[in-house]
Amino acid sequence: MIEFKDQEMYVSGKIAYDNAEQIYLNGLKMIQTENKFPLTVNLSNLQHGSTLVLSVLVQWLRQTPNQQGLQFKAVPEKMMKIIQACHLQDDLKII
Repeated sequence: MIEFKDQEMYVSGKIAYDNAEQIYLNGLKMIQTENKFPLTVNLSNLQHGSTLVLSVLVQWLRQTPNQQGLQFKAVPEKMMKIIQACHLQDDLKII
């Protein structure tokens, strides 16, 4: 699920193969309505990180100005390990 509150886009629950496309599209709609970047994506309520989740986040990032319009907050430990294994820690702004 995705919701916007307190100037942050919250991603919660589980992103799996059966709902990844819908979550991507819902998040994309929110991103496209924003005009103030960078936008903070809060992952504190995400059930678990995976390569699938990372691909959704990267796809969102690609749709922002200069492909740098998102910053990620409360990234789960497993997700951080995936990001580091993929050498993406310098490409993703993590706060």
